[in-house]
Amino acid sequence: MVGQGPPYVEANMSVQENSPEAISDTGYQVQFYPFSEHPNSDTCWSLSAGPEGRIYAAACAETAPGERVMILRYDDQNDTLEKLFDMDTVVDDPRDSGRATQCKVHYSFVPSASEQRVYMATHLSGPPAGETFYNPWLSWHDPKRCFRGSALVAYDVTSDRVLWWDTLFAKEGCRCLLHDEEAGRLYALSYPRDHLFVYDLKKRQSRDLGRIGSINSQVLFLDAKHRVWMSDDYGHLVRYDPHRDRLETSPYVLPHVFGLQTGWHSVLYDAAGDPELGCVYGVPWCGYPRLFRIWPTDGPWGHVDDLGPVTQEYDRTLPVNTYFDHCGGLIVSPDGGLYYVASRWPEPLGENPYENIMEGLVWRMDRRTLARELVAVLTRPGGQAAQYVSRGAVDRNGDLFFGHLNVLRSNWPAGMFRIQPPASRRIKPSKDYLRMWG
Repeated sequence: MVGQGPPYVEANMSVQENSPEAISDTGYQVQFYPFSEHPNSDTCWSLSAGPEGRIYAAACAETAPGERVMILRYDDQNDTLEKLFDMDTVVDDPRDSGRATQCKVHYSFVPSASEQRVYMATHLSGPPAGETFYNPWLSWHDPKRCFRGSALVAYDVTSDRVLWWDTLFAKEGCRCLLHDEEAGRLYALSYPRDHLFVYDLKKRQSRDLGRIGSINSQVLFLDAKHRVWMSDDYGHLVRYDPHRDRLETSPYVLPHVFGLQTGWHSVLYDAAGDPELGCVYGVPWCGYPRLFRIWPTDGPWGHVDDLGPVTQEYDRTLPVNTYFDHCGGLIVSPDGGLYYVASRWPEPLGENPYENIMEGLVWRMDRRTLARELVAVLTRPGGQAAQYVSRGAVDRNGDLFFGHLNVLRSNWPAGMFRIQPPASRRIKPSKDYLRMWG
């Protein structure tokens, strides 16, 4: 019990080992959709279900100079991707302005069921036109090159139009976004300063709530008491309590490889809430990631179950690249499962890990028994690596979607995967399954 003893409890979890050859017998059908409308797109950082249950994806371009993020939506009637808009156009920040570009939406799609909207906020990293690199610190006081600021957009899914946009905060990008619909607030983490902001949707005003650390948490999540949770540089849970208007830090560190890691850089990477059990599943952004389950309202600092490692065994004394040893795309599905994508690679490792053949393993964990089974393998057409998944979502038909990053930068454009489960597990989600954070 966190706050009353050990920092976490190790839960019992059985694993059903499915060989790659047996994956075709699981009944899960996999299809890849390239972002052909945006051939320079190199990443898909954000993918989310809208309030109406359709899938929205961000075709980002963070390495090509003078580019922009394009917003796409999956058309489940025609099995195609439809372009909605170019971000630089709708927020009046042209890609060829000479400034750092509105190149991506980074874990920052959030729905509004009551308003039938999708809110989204942009992030930085794309170099200005004619350049090859952008450093936000170096350009902080450069009026010509500095990133204008995170653009917050309100998109109406009924009329298919941008209702308004605003600058969420100046000079910084939005790492991740959360919507407390009942309170009428958005919460966001800024980069590079790593400050937590709250945005009042009625007043259209933002307020800085304070600095978290130096390494951004990659996700925010909300509990039943309207507290906003994140993590700091050393893997401590941090929360903002709006009733007390203060940030609080847990004395405990999230599960990691004890004896070989300190918790440094064990920031939250992805989190998915369970509407039936009331817990939140999470994974960190660090080498040898572990799956854990948080009960945020249980005790002073919640109850945390360590559900064990999610990627393969290897020599843990060796340094690992977080793009290589990775887990993401957590989806709580109405079929009773938690889905996630974990990387797999052949051993021994080569000198350059990006030259290794890497796969994305799609696991399903029964949320009550904690038994896991391997249900699919993600591979791009041509056998290209597909081990790094950013975010996942379930649509109104019960299909699963995963946003894909191009670790091998030559594999342009970026894209997303759609997985159709077998009929017994293809269940349409209720509104309770709508994810309110990016």
